[in-house]
Amino acid sequence: MQRRSAILGSVLFFFIAPTMIAGLVPWWISRWQVLQASFFGLASVRAAGVALIAIGIPVLLESFARFALQGQGTPAPVAPTRHLVVTGSYRYVRNPIYLAVTAIILGQGLLFGNVTLLVYGALLALGFHIFVLAYEEPTLRQTFGTQFEAYTANVPRWVPRLQPWAPDAS
Repeated sequence: MQRRSAILGSVLFFFIAPTMIAGLVPWWISRWQVLQASFFGLASVRAAGVALIAIGIPVLLESFARFALQGQGTPAPVAPTRHLVVTGSYRYVRNPIYLAVTAIILGQGLLFGNVTLLVYGALLALGFHIFVLAYEEPTLRQTFGTQFEAYTANVPRWVPRLQPWAPDAS
């Protein structure tokens, strides 16, 4: 996949997948309105929601850019990367896109005091986990072999490392 195609494909997939999953569906559920008092009556819960959204959006954008520019592909399974991406957010956790999307949805749930959004986020996280185990990791293992094995041995699937992994140091 050429660089221009990778960028265009990533932009297209961005609007098809995360924009729909973390934007349109939560809007359908909540209309982005505060429905009730914050959870536990604490304003800090709403602040935590804002923080999750504020962290999730740049991680999502950065990860998509890395797929196109460094991986020379897209996050979409139909147009995968040619190179394993192990830089940026991927030095801390193997699945920053799924984590970012989940954080954005859960953040909206906390911000708007919407239990349905929290349930949606939890179910989506479960779906992501199943997809990663059943399809994504076996495919990456087959495609990138020992490079992916070294990566999985050093970078956790869901809970980010505190220090970035440096592939040359392993």
